[in-house]
Amino acid sequence: MDFAIPEHIQKMRADIRAFVDAELIPREADFDLNDGRALEASLQAVRAQVKANGWWAPGLPKDVGGLGLPLTDLALISEEVARSPVGYFCFGMQAPDMGNAELLHMFGTDEQIETWLKPLAAGDIRSCFGMTDKGTAGSNPTLLNAPAVKDGDDYVINAHKWFTSSYDGAAFCIVMAVTNPDAEPHSRASMIIVPTDTPGFEMVRNIPVMGESGGGWFSHSEIKLTDVRVPQTNILGEEGAGFLLAQKRLGPGRIHHCQRWMGICNRALELMKQRANEREIKPGEVLADTQIVRQWMAECTTEYMAARGLILQAAWTIEQRGFAEARDMVSMIKFHAANVTQKVLDTAIQLHGGLGMTDDTPIAYWWRHERAARIFDGPDEVHKLSLGKRLLRQ
Repeated sequence: MDFAIPEHIQKMRADIRAFVDAELIPREADFDLNDGRALEASLQAVRAQVKANGWWAPGLPKDVGGLGLPLTDLALISEEVARSPVGYFCFGMQAPDMGNAELLHMFGTDEQIETWLKPLAAGDIRSCFGMTDKGTAGSNPTLLNAPAVKDGDDYVINAHKWFTSSYDGAAFCIVMAVTNPDAEPHSRASMIIVPTDTPGFEMVRNIPVMGESGGGWFSHSEIKLTDVRVPQTNILGEEGAGFLLAQKRLGPGRIHHCQRWMGICNRALELMKQRANEREIKPGEVLADTQIVRQWMAECTTEYMAARGLILQAAWTIEQRGFAEARDMVSMIKFHAANVTQKVLDTAIQLHGGLGMTDDTPIAYWWRHERAARIFDGPDEVHKLSLGKRLLRQ
């Protein structure tokens, strides 16, 4: 594996870090992350600056307005962008839009690309992804039971889903629904594009997560589809291929998630250093002079660097040898990076004391919202069990 970073990526990383430091971090105290609609509106000028600087949508292909960066380069850029809670949104890298755009680019028809992908890639609209049925185990998607029944040229969909991230304000939802109930479990479901203004499509609520309901892109919704009718031409890819498409989406998606967490760790470690060197605990002594704080910094930095290295190795392996060769590493980074993130954030709160419990820094916000890292896209336990099974068979 070649660890050398291309010169143009080194420059882009440095420029983006300077931009985040100058344009986003100083404004964090003014961000109301619980009022997502207003926050989105306030960030449009920043998004325009990002586009003018030539940094927009670094992970999307050039033919839809992105930079088309390879996965390893994208991971390196992602870490810089993620140092602010709004970074991904400002750079057109946010989930679920990026994953949905990748799906549309790979499997969309010409009409779907014109209608949905191009405005999505440009940041003119947002999207969401409706997979988890309420009342079923999200860790086992073969239990999906939301039916999409053919009626003439249409599908009629009935579903009750939750944790449909960023539904609030989205223009369309890619809905996972059962189109082939008699097929084997992994060939039962399909992905169907459903405009959110379709009759029968409603939001029940934005789900409170650790006490915060959020709004706009910064939210997770419970939704219902009652006799929602869409043309069969809205299917994405082949009928019954929903699980295959989901895996295509989740593989690179886990690199995006994990390296975003590394950006969060990077920023948390910066804040820890600053606090440790400035916080006086008695005359002539600061936190940085204590053995326990030095130990915390050593452990957290080492675990962050180890996780970061494994993520970059996984990205490089996907690029060079394909996803099958990287499958074990992708499982490893999912649970390892999530746990490292939780440890770093928890330690950062402890080091900051009472300040760490407040929203005067982004640490508490990240701790509340990134705890879900050990659950979404498959809980830790599922990844460990499947990885262990594969390792023992080798």
